[in-house]
Amino acid sequence: MGSPWKPFLLLSVISGLSDFARAVAARPISYAAVLRMKADRSSSVLSPRSIPRQHSSGGLATPDWPAFSSHPLSALSLLSSQEDYRSEESEEFGPVFIQEPDDAIFPLDSDEKKVVMHCEARGNPPPTYSWYINGTEVDSDADYRYSFIDGNLIIANASEITDFGKYQCKAVNSFGTVLSRDALLQFAYLRAFSPKTRGGVSVREGQGVVLICTPPPHSPEIIYSWVFNEFPSFVAEDSRRFISQDTGNLYISKVQPSDVGSYICLVKNTVTNAKVLSPPTPLTLKTDGVMGEYEPKIEVHFPTSVLAAKGVIVRLECFALGNPVPTITWRKINGNIPKKARLRKSQAVLEIPNIQLEDSGTYECKAENPRGGTAFKGHLQVYTLPQWVRMINDTQMDSGEKLQWECKATGRPRPTYRWLRNGLPLTPQVPIFTIVNGELTVHKVQQTDSGMYQCVAENKYGAIYSNAELKILASAPVFVPNPVRVIATLGKDVSLECKPRASPKPRITWKRGDRRIQPNKRIMLLRNNTLKIVNSSRADEGNYVCRAENQLGSAEMTAILWVKEAMRVVLSPSRVEVTVGESVVLSCKATHDTSLDVAFQWFFNQRPINFQHDGGHFEYIQTSSTVDLMIRSILLKHAGKYGCRAQTSADTVFAEAELLVRGPPGPPGVVIVEEITDTTATLSWTRGLDNHSPISTYNLQARSPFSLGWQTVKTDPDPVTGDLESAMAVELNPWVEYEFRVVASNAIGTGDPSAPSRGVRTKEAVPSVAPANVSGGNGRRHELVISWEPVSEEFQNGEGFGYIVAFRANGTRGWKEKMVTSADSTMYKYRDETFPPLTPFEVKVGVYNNKGDGPFSKVVIIHSAEGEPREAPSDVKAYSISSSEIRVTWKPPNPGPGKPRGYEVSYWKDMEQEESGKKQRTVKNETSMVLTGLEGNSVYLITVKGFNSIGQGPASAAVTAKTRKARECSSDTNHALLYMEYRLPVKFYENSVKLKCPCAHVLQVLLKQEGRGHNQVTRTINPSTMLSLPEGGTYIIEVRALSEGGEGAVSSQVRVVTSSGKLGAGFSPLTTSEIQSLCTGCVLFVAILSPALN
Repeated sequence: MGSPWKPFLLLSVISGLSDFARAVAARPISYAAVLRMKADRSSSVLSPRSIPRQHSSGGLATPDWPAFSSHPLSALSLLSSQEDYRSEESEEFGPVFIQEPDDAIFPLDSDEKKVVMHCEARGNPPPTYSWYINGTEVDSDADYRYSFIDGNLIIANASEITDFGKYQCKAVNSFGTVLSRDALLQFAYLRAFSPKTRGGVSVREGQGVVLICTPPPHSPEIIYSWVFNEFPSFVAEDSRRFISQDTGNLYISKVQPSDVGSYICLVKNTVTNAKVLSPPTPLTLKTDGVMGEYEPKIEVHFPTSVLAAKGVIVRLECFALGNPVPTITWRKINGNIPKKARLRKSQAVLEIPNIQLEDSGTYECKAENPRGGTAFKGHLQVYTLPQWVRMINDTQMDSGEKLQWECKATGRPRPTYRWLRNGLPLTPQVPIFTIVNGELTVHKVQQTDSGMYQCVAENKYGAIYSNAELKILASAPVFVPNPVRVIATLGKDVSLECKPRASPKPRITWKRGDRRIQPNKRIMLLRNNTLKIVNSSRADEGNYVCRAENQLGSAEMTAILWVKEAMRVVLSPSRVEVTVGESVVLSCKATHDTSLDVAFQWFFNQRPINFQHDGGHFEYIQTSSTVDLMIRSILLKHAGKYGCRAQTSADTVFAEAELLVRGPPGPPGVVIVEEITDTTATLSWTRGLDNHSPISTYNLQARSPFSLGWQTVKTDPDPVTGDLESAMAVELNPWVEYEFRVVASNAIGTGDPSAPSRGVRTKEAVPSVAPANVSGGNGRRHELVISWEPVSEEFQNGEGFGYIVAFRANGTRGWKEKMVTSADSTMYKYRDETFPPLTPFEVKVGVYNNKGDGPFSKVVIIHSAEGEPREAPSDVKAYSISSSEIRVTWKPPNPGPGKPRGYEVSYWKDMEQEESGKKQRTVKNETSMVLTGLEGNSVYLITVKGFNSIGQGPASAAVTAKTRKARECSSDTNHALLYMEYRLPVKFYENSVKLKCPCAHVLQVLLKQEGRGHNQVTRTINPSTMLSLPEGGTYIIEVRALSEGGEGAVSSQVRVVTSSGKLGAGFSPLTTSEIQSLCTGCVLFVAILSPALN
């Protein structure tokens, strides 16, 4: 058997360690453990313990950690949850709600005829349940409709008359009683409209009208709409028509003839979706005239005082009758309408989503038309349900101690508080206990005060509950562990603790052997019952007994004391300097009592070294009394203090050594631009760490939008020595934004750069860079085209940058200057009708900005445009090469200005206009062209003209050419036979084709072998010919006819496959193909031969 008492952690970490820390800090702490124990085995040494419980609310609730009564908790305690200690079967505790009843709406027309109100609690022993309806306990024996399943209440055949109201669940066990929050049970239904016929409404045209809905009994809210004449033709809302979701009425500000008809109010239940229609209301127009204009009258508006719960959507209605139709506007008095607000239904509804406290205020709607205006004001007030700021927690106390519980909540209106004990109201009983707002104080708790307590915070809109259990402890003293062994260091103080578990608190006495210890200057009894021995010696070794006694019993604890020699630790070397990249060994040696084991631990700047994480740099080697720390490949970050701690069961000794690391300098401090000119910047900075090696030089770097990263700049002085903290960057470009940084160097290397300075722009200056690559030429006649490469923004030196284009005819004295104001321009064109083509000009291009004119480029010679061709091509000739083609040749015009870059040939048929003809251009400067697609036996007129990038030159004189004549074939039919002869038997396959073609003089037969470049061409005037196939392979045969009209189209290909000069064995008949020959009135018969099949 173990100890007769069993500890359990009382805290469930539900809102984080930071919340817990704040809570603990709020109360004085006197003891070191928080334990839950059975009432008959508790200890008086334990002060009040607090345990968070599940809390309930009627609305919104947030968990919070109140100020704890006492006891700091260890990290282990915090990681244990309330569930852990209550999972023990032997742990007994009062009821704690797991599920409380929620508000519910039950449709009366539901197929499920039962209402279930849920309630569940845990506790040990398990709780029993009862229910209350509107404060009256439910008696399931008296009313068969009520039944219980576990903690749930089942209502059969629920009725709105008997079952509507607030429900509350009560859970009870031997440790106390708790009440749940209230839950409202409502019933959803929608009755039918009264069938009574509704009277008609008759108004004048232009008059306003209100059609009354008068909805039937319903619960909960309903949605209104109106049907015009017949379902489903709904009334569309606009600036003239409005349906109020508050009254359900239809408002028409100005009636028109199109409004005449029958109107039906349709309502829809938001829970059941049931819909019902009212009897129709006829709307007619009076015949006694038209209503004149009148000022607006607000017929529907929000209440003068609107209450809304925080977080909901608020909709304020405002609509007016009037002629003309009024315009609705909104404003908030003494404030602005929230930005999240939206205007709906032609501004008749102001909708504010997620309403907050700051949205409260007075709102005004105003209706206006040309006849006047009217306004309405109402106050919107936002309320909030109570929310917990501080709650009560389970607490265990010794009898006679003081209990102080405080609960605190926020809400609007401000919540009030009441207290319950075991489900009954708790009233103050001065001086035994007092209640002040949310604070309950019991000055001396007794066993009868045990039970379940509830703090209720409530306002007119809801209530929330915070539950806690109070246990009063009682147990005889118990010591764990027992005995206790203590090892002290010779000459040092030692403390022997006596901390029994007991309740009430016991009386403590100490003795050594049979003699009671009497306190003196060297042996003292502290208030916490600890025995302290000052300057311990060997004579103090022995057994010490602590006795604890209360009215429930007594117990003793023995402390065995040994006194050992003090330990000494030497750490060497105590101070060492190294350079980055080197290694060093620190040795730690301990001298101690050989009967005790020693353990070592290394620290870096007071923090333990993690050898697994930093194993790449740190390694240790330990013998019995010595441990060495090796630091490899040292970095700057390894500089600092290294500590060695040696520990035995008697004492602990700590020694430190300092490691200095030399390395490249650290980054300099903030770089400040002290002064800026057009080409210089004076910089200052603060020294960074020299890392134990003096700084020798500084390097100044700059970055601009035009540089590739950071670039070193020239300085004054040069170099910048390590004793300086200011220098000037020189030879900067004017009107460029720069950032600067500084890099320090020493004998070991170059360090990291400083942080960049703020961006600064150098001052403006006259441009110093002229445009490059000035050139030109081309253009139209009488144009001088000048081009250049633009100057980069980096070298424009200021605002208002542009170009000065200067030019003069070669041999003249005065310069003409033209301003080009765009910094991105790359060209300027000058036109003058007086100068001839290819006139040479001297040209230079300069720059300027707001500060003045800059340099010009070098003078270059540029010629004016040569212009379009001046002369027509000569010696133009044209002749027919077929019935559809004419070849045209010519000679280029004489050399001179306007050299052609190509030629355009125009051609048209005789007896037609030139404009109706066609044109073709040469690809380059060619002097011949073949015109195709022409009609046979036709005369064509042809001209040729040159062109270049400027334009076209004059056309040549027209020449004529006639295409060859093409005659139609006769209807006579001849036959031609093409065959291939072999030594093997053959078969003939014929295909007769009638060909319509020009008169043929000769047939051309082409024989080619696949894979060979050589072709065999045979021409014959005979209707047949013999072809020789000299070797095996695949042959292709094509036939075309030749005549005065030219070559005819080629026939389809005939493929023949042979092997060693013979047709291949088992070769199938080849597919016949049509051969289109150019013969006069002939039909060509083609036969493809293959070996006879056996």
